[in-house]
Amino acid sequence: MFLRQFKYLVAVVEEEHFGRAASRCNVTQPSLSSGIKQLELELGVPIFLRGRGQRFHGLTAEGEHVAKWARLIISHCDAMRDEIKAMQKDLHGSLRMGAMPSMSPILPVLLQKVREAHPGVLVDVHFIGNEAMKLGLDNFTLDCAVTYLEQADLGRRNFMPIYTERLSLLVPDTGEFEDKTEITWKDAAALPLAMLRPSMHERRFVDDAFKQAGCAVVPKIESESILHLMFQVQFTELCTVIPSHFTRMPGLHPGTKALPLVEPEVSQEVGLFWAESEIVMPLANLMVAIAKQFNKSGDLRRLLGDEVAPRNNSSAAEASCLDARPAGDLLVSPTS
Repeated sequence: MFLRQFKYLVAVVEEEHFGRAASRCNVTQPSLSSGIKQLELELGVPIFLRGRGQRFHGLTAEGEHVAKWARLIISHCDAMRDEIKAMQKDLHGSLRMGAMPSMSPILPVLLQKVREAHPGVLVDVHFIGNEAMKLGLDNFTLDCAVTYLEQADLGRRNFMPIYTERLSLLVPDTGEFEDKTEITWKDAAALPLAMLRPSMHERRFVDDAFKQAGCAVVPKIESESILHLMFQVQFTELCTVIPSHFTRMPGLHPGTKALPLVEPEVSQEVGLFWAESEIVMPLANLMVAIAKQFNKSGDLRRLLGDEVAPRNNSSAAEASCLDARPAGDLLVSPTS
């Protein structure tokens, strides 16, 4: 068995077409098919369901397992190369990260630390839902993910809390709200609202908060973009619910004002997730190290206006991890 055969297999699965997979691997289609056929002969099982032409007809039951192992083998080979480069102070490659849209203002702070530590690393951020993050971590197409801890359906993962998200109501900066410094969920429900789509996790969390306050809302506008909803408040009479850290990062638009939502006061913990493995992948481990640094210093929470006291070490964060393994300052080697 050769590494290239596993790459051929993964390319076919991801492209769902033998011809496109061959182009992606820079080989002819007969060479790709021959490599996969040789892999099937060595393993003694069919990997692909057979049909006419170059179209992808799916994987056999055995093929599903072979494809999963192929991704793992490729990721470990990439990790070995990355770790050797890191030992030579020359870490390159792509850090592939999944994140929820509401976390986009936070990521520049985290990713700046990546660039400072390893300027040669390319960061590839995907704003996706939890199901896509789970699939990406399973398939090793993501190195890590940033999402909510409480409701994350990512399976059994290593994770580490990094900050707490609280909610505010963004309102037009008019006389109606001039003397207000906070607002109840019940009072917010009586206002004309723009909200995220019902399918999004953030919207479901907001709906639950309104339900706790004994009310339900019918928004005037729905969107998948928090930024668009903020523009609605800036230029119309509508109000919207935003993460409170948006008041600092990216900052409020002119003509708007944020009121903390109370009765009830709700919050969600946000954390960094990475795949379970005996070896922590170097690029994932880079993010783990950065998250530890922020947990130790408390700088990120202070930047977001979180009054939680800084952590004097990373043990508090690690204590709440499910099966979290320790990471080194920047890298973990197979023998550590």
